Amino acid sequence: MNFGQKVAYYLLIGTCKAIGWLPYHVLYYFFLEIIYFIVYKLFRYRVAVVRKNLRNSCPEKRDCDLRIIERKFYRHLAELFIDIPVICALSCEKLKKRYVFIDNDNFQKKVEGVTWISAMAHYGSWEYTINYKLYTDHEVDAVYKPLHSPVFEEFYKYLRSRCGAVPVAMDDIPKVVINNRKLGAIPIVIALISDQTPPEHAIHHWFNFFGQKTAFHMGMEKIALKFKIPVYFSRVKKIRRGYYSCEFIPLYNGTENLEEFELTQRYAIMLENMIRTAPELWLWSHKRWKHQPREGVKYR
Repeated sequence: MNFGQKVAYYLLIGTCKAIGWLPYHVLYYFFLEIIYFIVYKLFRYRVAVVRKNLRNSCPEKRDCDLRIIERKFYRHLAELFIDIPVICALSCEKLKKRYVFIDNDNFQKKVEGVTWISAMAHYGSWEYTINYKLYTDHEVDAVYKPLHSPVFEEFYKYLRSRCGAVPVAMDDIPKVVINNRKLGAIPIVIALISDQTPPEHAIHHWFNFFGQKTAFHMGMEKIALKFKIPVYFSRVKKIRRGYYSCEFIPLYNGTENLEEFELTQRYAIMLENMIRTAPELWLWSHKRWKHQPREGVKYR
């Protein structure tokens, strides 16, 4: 970063910490309603996208029910804006209380000495999972897509490494796994968000997701099957504003003989079931279905 970018970076961190130290009720009730009004009522941020996604995904629901989900989603989105300065400001011990892992002691015995993948999604408040290093002796690699802005790139790397996690670019994961096995280092948790839309040239298969033909990134499946790495789905529940619990559900044990795309299909089914329990917690503003099958186009 050049001098100006470094100044912007430190100002960003300082501002986030100043906001994050404010009392809980000021942040999650007073400020949340202000952000909700600005994002939803004033600027109407991606309202058309949210409505289209909800309508196509939940055709069985009445318009009034969809509007309730919509309003709840925008309040949750406002909450996500607040979570960033909170994660920046709070100590790791306090962050540990914000995102609790269910039955973690028994789970750690199950994965002792084993590298595994945490199959995550844009559901709940995924940035809080940077605290998982506090629950395990594994190295925790937080997989991310590099950003174009050097300031925000460094900021998010700082944010995600605060409690000991290691930010790793998606393209570097295979190299990390290979080097880890060669060196016989400590086992790794690969924290991988897998519900994004892939670029059209990278689409290999269409899955049934919310009754729609949907493409998924295949990175999780490719890494898991190539290196025989077990995969656990991160099933998240919201306790209250700014507080969550997570339970790891097995998707693949590392030894099964799976058909191509079967692991991703399992993930899609598990993800849809979780979203249906509390739909407002998923990122409906994402243009999830911008790619659709086109006649005459081969995707494999």
